[in-house]
Amino acid sequence: MTRTIERVAIIGGGFSGAMLAARLAERRIASTLIDRTGNFGLGVAYSTPFDGHLLNVRSSRMSAISDRPGDFVRWLETHHPDRADPNGFAPRRLYGRYVQDRLAEVRAARPGLIETVKGEVVGIDTDAVRLADGQILKADAIVLTTGNPAPKTAAAGQDGTAGRVIGDPWAAGALDRIGPEDDVIVVGTGLTMVDMVLWLQARGWRGRARALSRRGLKPRGHDNRPDAYVEPTDDLLHAAPSRRLHEARRLSADGDWRGVMDGLRPITADLWQAADVPTRARLVRHLRPWWDVHRHRIADTIAAAIAALEDEGRLTITAGRVKRIEEGAEAVTLTFRPRSGPEQPPITGRWLIDCTGPGHDPAKDPLTGPLLADGRARMDPLRLGLDLDLQGRVLHADGTADPRLFVLGPPARATFWETIAVPDIRKRVDDVAQALSALNREPA
Repeated sequence: MTRTIERVAIIGGGFSGAMLAARLAERRIASTLIDRTGNFGLGVAYSTPFDGHLLNVRSSRMSAISDRPGDFVRWLETHHPDRADPNGFAPRRLYGRYVQDRLAEVRAARPGLIETVKGEVVGIDTDAVRLADGQILKADAIVLTTGNPAPKTAAAGQDGTAGRVIGDPWAAGALDRIGPEDDVIVVGTGLTMVDMVLWLQARGWRGRARALSRRGLKPRGHDNRPDAYVEPTDDLLHAAPSRRLHEARRLSADGDWRGVMDGLRPITADLWQAADVPTRARLVRHLRPWWDVHRHRIADTIAAAIAALEDEGRLTITAGRVKRIEEGAEAVTLTFRPRSGPEQPPITGRWLIDCTGPGHDPAKDPLTGPLLADGRARMDPLRLGLDLDLQGRVLHADGTADPRLFVLGPPARATFWETIAVPDIRKRVDDVAQALSALNREPA
């Protein structure tokens, strides 16, 4: 007899976990939402207190509910009408409040179906999760929604409170020791670099920043108006990878490259899943950095602020590979190998901020490492993350799917590629909720 799904344990209380709990409750499935911070609905992305940290997607596309596309804009009209422009980029702090309101609304409408637990999960059994305080929470299914881990490149000062290397810039108080005139080194030139430099400036920082990444690429900005979709051509969808890239460039030259990217967005996961392993490997190795900076764009006002810092000489972006990081009593020095040209002298600053992005390594993760060691999970062929089926179920070492262990959100990137933006995650939330509901309809 198939065991029905009466309660789901959701590990991680950010956007993915909170919105899955809400969706399950609407399907009359109970869940236990577990988060070590207790800030349910926020995660790292929406817990920032700084109003200058804006969403990277226009408000009209940020509904948390797939079948209510205007939900976030309506929430803004009610609670923050000055921010209710559907084509604008609202503060991430406000979006966090919206997600929390959505969770609270469903809890009130479906009492008893969403339990929240503040705690750290240290083990996953077949029918329960174990917490650091000794609690064992029984569950008929388990969903990992743990979000993005902290960076791992710099490997020092990981708690943001010791040393001159700030390993996790999102840790509470991580930037407090940086003085107004201090020069800083930033490893990584992506979205986190943008967030940290602008946050420092808003706090009164007047120093200079030298940012380094392997290719020296920074996020592109949105246009000041919504982009028109460019319909993908047959060559863009089905030709050999080199031909697809040529076609993307041709379409971008004929129109708007932003429209080309937006035309691909609804089908990116399908294209990724249809590609064989060698093609995926080529995409990751050669195309991914350019894809990321064009696909994950920043608000036009944010892009303008970053450009202004560059024009003032306060932000310099360099392409190169980190060779060595040395901390001294008063400064930190980074030695690097330039991507091209002659050797360059080391970079010195009062502080180094690690903005390299998430340090995904399931084998070293305290939750997923034991699953891999026991054969209850396996890595995908490119070792980007756990190997999943198209429902998001974890694949065992022998390739069979675990019907009651799912992954949702950023940790599912190996299978779905686009798993960090709300428009992508909300579809996956519906898919996982549907898969769990279907288990209750299977014949005994």
